[in-house]
Amino acid sequence: MRRIIDNDFITLIFRVVVGAIFIYASYYKIIEPAVFAKGIWFYHMVPGNLINLLAVFLPWIELVCGVALIIGWQYRGTVILVNLMMIMFMIALGSAVYRGISIDCGCFQAAQASDSSAMNSLLWDVGIITMSIQLCLSKSKKWMLDK
Repeated sequence: MRRIIDNDFITLIFRVVVGAIFIYASYYKIIEPAVFAKGIWFYHMVPGNLINLLAVFLPWIELVCGVALIIGWQYRGTVILVNLMMIMFMIALGSAVYRGISIDCGCFQAAQASDSSAMNSLLWDVGIITMSIQLCLSKSKKWMLDK
Protein backbone atom coordinates (compact mmCIF):
# COMPACT_ATOMS: atom_id res chain seq x y z
CA MET A 1 0.00 0.00 0.00
CA ARG A 2 2.85 2.37 0.85
CA ARG A 3 4.28 1.89 -2.68
CA ILE A 4 1.03 3.15 -4.19
CA ILE A 5 0.78 6.14 -1.84
CA ASP A 6 4.41 7.15 -2.46
CA ASN A 7 4.29 6.56 -6.23
CA ASP A 8 5.86 9.58 -7.95
CA PHE A 9 3.54 9.49 -10.98
CA ILE A 10 0.32 9.14 -8.97
CA THR A 11 1.41 11.97 -6.69
CA LEU A 12 2.24 14.19 -9.68
CA ILE A 13 -1.07 13.44 -11.38
CA PHE A 14 -3.03 14.15 -8.18
CA ARG A 15 -1.05 17.37 -7.60
CA VAL A 16 -1.86 18.60 -11.09
CA VAL A 17 -5.53 17.55 -10.97
CA VAL A 18 -6.26 19.01 -7.53
CA GLY A 19 -4.18 22.12 -8.25
CA ALA A 20 -5.95 22.69 -11.58
CA ILE A 21 -9.35 22.28 -9.91
CA PHE A 22 -8.45 24.91 -7.31
CA ILE A 23 -7.10 27.29 -9.97
CA TYR A 24 -10.18 26.84 -12.14
CA ALA A 25 -12.51 27.24 -9.14
CA SER A 26 -10.83 30.51 -8.17
CA TYR A 27 -11.15 32.15 -11.59
CA TYR A 28 -14.76 33.35 -11.66
CA LYS A 29 -14.67 34.15 -7.94
CA ILE A 30 -11.72 36.50 -8.48
CA ILE A 31 -13.29 38.33 -11.41
CA GLU A 32 -16.78 38.53 -9.83
CA PRO A 33 -16.41 38.75 -6.03
CA ALA A 34 -19.87 40.31 -5.58
CA VAL A 35 -21.53 37.35 -7.28
CA PHE A 36 -19.42 34.97 -5.19
CA ALA A 37 -20.45 36.84 -2.02
CA LYS A 38 -24.09 36.27 -2.95
CA GLY A 39 -23.28 32.58 -3.43
CA ILE A 40 -21.77 32.44 0.06
CA TRP A 41 -24.92 34.06 1.43
CA PHE A 42 -27.10 31.28 -0.09
CA TYR A 43 -25.54 28.80 2.34
CA HIS A 44 -26.73 30.80 5.39
CA MET A 45 -23.65 29.77 7.37
CA VAL A 46 -21.39 32.83 7.45
CA PRO A 47 -22.24 35.96 9.46
CA GLY A 48 -23.21 38.82 7.16
CA ASN A 49 -20.28 41.02 8.11
CA LEU A 50 -17.78 38.31 7.07
CA ILE A 51 -19.27 37.39 3.69
CA ASN A 52 -17.53 40.13 1.67
CA LEU A 53 -14.20 39.47 3.38
CA LEU A 54 -14.47 35.77 2.60
CA ALA A 55 -15.55 36.48 -0.98
CA VAL A 56 -12.46 38.62 -1.58
CA PHE A 57 -9.78 36.49 0.10
CA LEU A 58 -10.87 32.86 -0.36
CA PRO A 59 -10.49 32.82 -4.18
CA TRP A 60 -6.93 34.16 -3.93
CA ILE A 61 -6.07 31.51 -1.35
CA GLU A 62 -7.51 28.87 -3.72
CA LEU A 63 -5.44 30.25 -6.61
CA VAL A 64 -2.18 30.38 -4.66
CA CYS A 65 -2.77 26.88 -3.24
CA GLY A 66 -3.52 25.50 -6.71
CA VAL A 67 -0.33 26.94 -8.20
CA ALA A 68 1.78 25.96 -5.16
CA LEU A 69 0.42 22.42 -5.29
CA ILE A 70 1.29 21.99 -8.96
CA ILE A 71 4.82 23.36 -8.68
CA GLY A 72 5.47 21.81 -5.26
CA TRP A 73 6.20 25.06 -3.43
CA GLN A 74 5.65 25.09 0.35
CA TYR A 75 4.19 21.67 -0.33
CA ARG A 76 3.30 20.32 3.13
CA GLY A 77 1.62 23.53 4.24
CA THR A 78 -0.24 23.81 0.95
CA VAL A 79 -1.53 20.24 1.16
CA ILE A 80 -2.74 20.81 4.71
CA LEU A 81 -4.48 24.03 3.68
CA VAL A 82 -6.09 22.32 0.68
CA ASN A 83 -7.39 19.53 2.92
CA LEU A 84 -8.76 22.06 5.43
CA MET A 85 -10.53 23.95 2.64
CA MET A 86 -11.97 20.72 1.27
CA ILE A 87 -13.28 19.82 4.73
CA MET A 88 -14.80 23.30 5.03
CA PHE A 89 -16.44 22.97 1.59
CA MET A 90 -17.77 19.51 2.45
CA ILE A 91 -19.23 20.76 5.74
CA ALA A 92 -21.00 23.59 3.90
CA LEU A 93 -22.39 21.23 1.26
CA GLY A 94 -23.32 18.62 3.85
CA SER A 95 -25.13 21.27 5.86
CA ALA A 96 -27.06 22.36 2.77
CA VAL A 97 -28.03 18.76 2.06
CA TYR A 98 -29.05 18.18 5.69
CA ARG A 99 -31.12 21.38 5.82
CA GLY A 100 -32.77 20.58 2.49
CA ILE A 101 -31.38 23.66 0.76
CA SER A 102 -31.48 23.06 -2.98
CA ILE A 103 -28.33 24.82 -4.18
CA ASP A 104 -25.50 24.16 -6.58
CA CYS A 105 -22.13 24.32 -4.88
CA GLY A 106 -20.79 27.59 -6.27
CA CYS A 107 -17.44 25.94 -6.93
CA PHE A 108 -17.04 27.02 -10.53
CA GLN A 109 -19.85 29.54 -10.89
CA ALA A 110 -22.13 31.53 -8.65
CA ALA A 111 -24.02 29.40 -6.15
CA GLN A 112 -27.71 29.84 -6.61
CA ALA A 113 -30.96 28.11 -5.97
CA SER A 114 -30.99 25.03 -8.14
CA ASP A 115 -33.04 21.96 -8.95
CA SER A 116 -29.97 19.78 -8.58
CA SER A 117 -28.94 18.69 -5.13
CA ALA A 118 -25.78 19.74 -3.38
CA MET A 119 -25.28 16.00 -2.89
CA ASN A 120 -23.73 15.71 -6.37
CA SER A 121 -21.12 18.32 -5.50
CA LEU A 122 -20.51 16.63 -2.17
CA LEU A 123 -19.75 13.35 -3.95
CA TRP A 124 -17.26 15.15 -6.24
CA ASP A 125 -15.64 16.66 -3.15
CA VAL A 126 -15.18 13.17 -1.70
CA GLY A 127 -13.15 12.27 -4.80
CA ILE A 128 -11.08 15.45 -4.57
CA ILE A 129 -10.37 15.03 -0.87
CA THR A 130 -9.37 11.41 -1.49
CA MET A 131 -6.69 12.67 -3.88
CA SER A 132 -5.62 15.43 -1.49
CA ILE A 133 -5.35 12.97 1.42
CA GLN A 134 -3.03 10.85 -0.74
CA LEU A 135 -0.95 13.98 -1.33
CA CYS A 136 -0.79 14.52 2.41
CA LEU A 137 0.35 10.95 3.07
CA SER A 138 2.78 10.65 0.15
CA LYS A 139 6.50 10.97 0.78
CA SER A 140 7.22 11.63 -2.90
CA LYS A 141 9.34 14.74 -3.52
CA LYS A 142 9.99 14.23 -7.21
CA TRP A 143 9.20 17.12 -9.59
CA MET A 144 8.77 19.64 -6.76
CA LEU A 145 10.25 23.04 -6.17
CA ASP A 146 10.70 22.08 -2.49
CA LYS A 147 12.99 19.09 -2.11
